[in-house]
Amino acid sequence: MNQDFSIENYNYPLDEEKIAKYPLADRSKSKLLIWNKGAISHKQFEKAPNNLPSDSLLVFNDTKVIAARLLFQKVSGANIEIFLLNPELPTRDIAAAMTQKSSAIWKCMIGNKKRWKTDNLVSKIQGLTISASYHDRENDLVRIQWTGENTFAEIITKIGQTPLPPYLKRKPDPTDRERYQTVYSKNNGAVAAPTAGLHFTPDILKKIQEKGVGIEFLTLHVSAGTFKPVDVSDYRDHDMHIEQIVISTDSIRNIMNAHDRLIAVGTTSLRILESLFWYGVLLSKNEDAEFFITKDLPQTKELPSNISFHEALSKIVMHMKKNGLTQLRGETEIFIFPGYQIRSAKGLFTNFHLPQSTLLLLVSAFTNQEWKKIYTEALENDYRFLSYGDSSLLLR
Repeated sequence: MNQDFSIENYNYPLDEEKIAKYPLADRSKSKLLIWNKGAISHKQFEKAPNNLPSDSLLVFNDTKVIAARLLFQKVSGANIEIFLLNPELPTRDIAAAMTQKSSAIWKCMIGNKKRWKTDNLVSKIQGLTISASYHDRENDLVRIQWTGENTFAEIITKIGQTPLPPYLKRKPDPTDRERYQTVYSKNNGAVAAPTAGLHFTPDILKKIQEKGVGIEFLTLHVSAGTFKPVDVSDYRDHDMHIEQIVISTDSIRNIMNAHDRLIAVGTTSLRILESLFWYGVLLSKNEDAEFFITKDLPQTKELPSNISFHEALSKIVMHMKKNGLTQLRGETEIFIFPGYQIRSAKGLFTNFHLPQSTLLLLVSAFTNQEWKKIYTEALENDYRFLSYGDSSLLLR
């Protein structure tokens, strides 16, 4: 194995006390480490608007975290947790799945699965009866059924819990319902928050726009796979997760016109932008190409290599116009690691991530492998790490 691809190279000591178990009461009071082409400075997040180039376009992910943890108790007293991952039937489209009534089938992670064989699980709350049964036990497909006229989104809001990251090692409390959402969250479907956005407040967003910085919202429904550790020695062999993307034609046009001054708010926003590039590349070869960006697509030698980000997005706009589309939906499992050429954003807001994670690999790729310098600086200056922790602004 080429040692350059060893995940062990992306390890660092993260003591438990460095992990932020709870968020700050004021989102804007987090620390902000700024890495600007190698130079590092320290600010408070509320000063972020002052550190943005005035002609930038900030790209936000407006996905909304759903209450994905459903708890049931068997007659025997055994607790069964059903963690919603993604819808399967009658539709795989997350937006449509949220509006389903009476019944839905989802791919799930099942806690205490050995205690749940074939019987139905039933929960009664607020006059509603919700039941869970296996549609396909081997593949962890679970049918959720309920009484009344509520949509699936309304049902899980009533009975579900906030899906906090496992590394927080605590149960969610009522404040997490609001605090584990960005203030601009809109489209139900994520099972993990786009945490770089947790620091923004309405006041900060207003100040950003007053400075002349543009704002654009896209949607990528963050999956639980974002927490999956890289457990293979050669990180190229990591099994990447699939996430759904939704974006309008107007948004694509705005991004295309600001292609040389984009700042992605979060790794998920960067994943959207880079996935759009590769979809444009696919369309340049096949005008009917499906919007599905596979993990290994960037390494495919048969694809054109000389297309710019602007040209790629132009291909998408032409495709949407030809097919009468005002909204584009797709899926991505794009894997960004050192050696990958970033085509879109010049800047990236992001929190501080777990050792040996795909998110740390992405940060390394974005900063020309200066992640170790950045993380050492953060550790030495008592930054709070992970989802509820402090922030960084990386400018290439």
